[in-house]
Amino acid sequence: MFGRREPAETIKFVDDYCEWYRKLFPEVRSFEAFKYLHLGMISEVKRKTLPEIARVVGLSNEQGLLHFLTESPWEIEKLREARLKLILKVLAGREITLIIDETGDRKKGNTTDYVKRQYIGNLGKIENGIVAVTAYGLLEGMTFPLIFEVYKPKQRLLESDVYHTKPEIAAFMIRKLREMGFKFKLVLADSLYGESESNFIGVLCQLELNFVVAIRSNHGVWLPQGQKVRYNRWRPYNRIFSDGQQEQRYIREIVFGKRRAVQYWQVTTDPETLPPNSTWFIMTLVPGIKYKEVGNLYGLRNWVEYGLKQSKNELGWADFRVTDYSQIQKWWEIIMSAYLLVSLHSQVLNNQPQLAGNKLTDPVVAKFREHDWWDKGSGWKNLLNNLRLVIQPLISFNLLKPWLRVFPVSHLSIGFLTLIALMNRMQGAIPDNLYSEDFLFSSG
Repeated sequence: MFGRREPAETIKFVDDYCEWYRKLFPEVRSFEAFKYLHLGMISEVKRKTLPEIARVVGLSNEQGLLHFLTESPWEIEKLREARLKLILKVLAGREITLIIDETGDRKKGNTTDYVKRQYIGNLGKIENGIVAVTAYGLLEGMTFPLIFEVYKPKQRLLESDVYHTKPEIAAFMIRKLREMGFKFKLVLADSLYGESESNFIGVLCQLELNFVVAIRSNHGVWLPQGQKVRYNRWRPYNRIFSDGQQEQRYIREIVFGKRRAVQYWQVTTDPETLPPNSTWFIMTLVPGIKYKEVGNLYGLRNWVEYGLKQSKNELGWADFRVTDYSQIQKWWEIIMSAYLLVSLHSQVLNNQPQLAGNKLTDPVVAKFREHDWWDKGSGWKNLLNNLRLVIQPLISFNLLKPWLRVFPVSHLSIGFLTLIALMNRMQGAIPDNLYSEDFLFSSG
């Protein structure tokens, strides 16, 4: 009797991460495809199409990857649950800032599920496309993905669908994450959600969550008879950006009648002219919040959302070539998993001394930082740059293999295999003590 073969190896830090999910895939080929997609998505390939991913990971064609997305019997809900449980384990009870965002991408035609002419925030206009509501976590400057759900326009509902607004979808996400055990110290969202008091803001208040959300300039507040709106004086403050640079801005509180727990603010770059493109209205529920904190917390949402869109683009969020949402959903879930793979290498989330800036225990791994292109920054894209350098020898070898089969240059092959072995000295970002079958596959 032949034993079940072991899955093909990619690069060690990718294999170590994917091992967390291994028992979710009943077929070894499915697990291999899962690993290959992670390797391809974090690679430098500009368009993450299946043929391009197959090429850089060393496959002869993309059929195995396509089968994984369209036919392989794995369940997206179980993969998402395993990923969220991993995040909870890594957080170890720490509170996070929750960012509610939406991402839209232009798509041609109307054969793809839920594609319609609608407002695409990425483009700032109405286009034919698909939109998803997303929830991300932020901890000490590092972002990581939590959950997503496609927005289903009324005109494109399938037979079994129920229509939900984007704020309703976001409210459902927050309830689900809270039920799983996530702890939020603050929720950030834009004006679409800030104006939705009946469901989204109502849920935040019901769950007693602090929030900073944008609102429209014509936002209305009911006042008891005899009470008036008061505009306090403008106060200057320094808007601190993610790179440490500062810019002077101005803020004032708008008090509707008597001051309440929920507060309203106006922020601008010029209090004399109030330029429309750089003047914002904000609603907060943060006990004891100071005016300087309001502008920077709201600004935090802006740069985080910009960074999230860039990061998802790096991984191929919009590069799917399938039309059925069940398959698009699988593609997006793998993207979220690849995003987390990168995030886990940050010092904030990784307590192992690999690339997090602590004392390195392996002298080989310590030399990685001597590479001319090594990025010593601590942001998500800095980490992605460095992980791409680590997989570069393997990717390059895969691209050269067709020529090496034509002209077998043994010294070249040996050199590449030696370099890949050195790259494999870098361990994955999941500590060994987190691999717990009871934890991962419990039904609770």
